[in-house]
This record gives sequence, structure tokens and C-alpha cells, in this order.
Amino acid sequence: EVERRGLSRNVDVQSQIEIARQQVLFEVYMQDHFKSKPISDSVLRSEYEKVRAQRGEREYKARHVLVDSEAEAKDVIEQLGKGGNFEELAKQSKDAGNKDRGGDLDWNPPSAFVKAFSDAMVKLEKGKYSVTPVRTQFGWHVIQLDDMRTASFPTYNEVKPRISQALQEQEVQKLIRELRSKAKVE
Repeated sequence: EVERRGLSRNVDVQSQIEIARQQVLFEVYMQDHFKSKPISDSVLRSEYEKVRAQRGEREYKARHVLVDSEAEAKDVIEQLGKGGNFEELAKQSKDAGNKDRGGDLDWNPPSAFVKAFSDAMVKLEKGKYSVTPVRTQFGWHVIQLDDMRTASFPTYNEVKPRISQALQEQEVQKLIRELRSKAKVE
């Protein structure tokens, strides 16, 4: 019926058909590429170990107060020293995402934070707060470490499909760059 009405000859329809054709051809090209050059198990395992090492063996449950100046941070530390409540002091934090939760940052590996923050956090004892302000590109922090635990990390077999997909996507982007660099556009 589409042919009888001439709808298939519509310029927009022809463009959509051509785009679909190119997508199918590209998918076939990629399937052929990965059939002839599959990502090896050793590469997948290496990526898993790299990510696991970056994540670290421990997770930390911390909270913070983020302010604009070192003087403000020192004032927070002084108030804590006088028995101030960290959760109450966190309400003045610039970090709108957690100031209403007492500055709670939940459980995270050190790699989830900028280096200066994570370096200071991992040196703290459970239940203690930083006695000197910590400066990052976001401002000045006062950090309290609520708890720490051994990190749970999924097994290789649990994440192997996701690692494979991520590495394939990287390979696809690399191939696209290579093909574009060789292409002659007229």
C-alpha cells in the first residue's frame, strides 16, 4: 500500500531508509570486527583488576561542611571543639546536596572524592573530624569520619558483561576515529 500510494518515494522516507541501511551495515561491520578480533579474557580481567584497585579495599562513611573561606572552616572546627553538633553545623554548608542530611556523604571509596579530600578523610580515626580545614577546588571542608568498612566489590563473573560492553564501546569509538581519518569527503 505504501508503494501504491507513492509514500516510499517521499524524500524524508528515503532519508530514513538510507539511515537505517547505514546503521545495519555499521552493525554488521562491528560484528565482523569483534568476531575476528574478540576482546580477550585476559584484557577483560586486567580491566577488572584495574578498576578494583582504583576503587580500593575500603569504603568510608563521612560527612562534611563546605564553606567559602579558611576562616569559616576554622570557625566550624572551633565550634566542634566546644561541643558543637556536626550535623547542625553542616546546615550552613555550601553543599546543597547534603547539608540537610547533616553533611552525610554516605559510603564511598576514596576514589569518589578529589585527592585532597580523600587524603584527609582516610587519615581520620572513626568518629573524629579534621582539625585543620581541607582545601579543594570547591572550597574549604571540615570532614568527619563516621565509619569505615571493607569494600564489597562484585566478582569478575558478575561484571564481565559490563566490562566487555564498555571495552567494545571504546573500540567502536577508536574504529570510528580511524575510519573518519581515512575517509575522503567530497
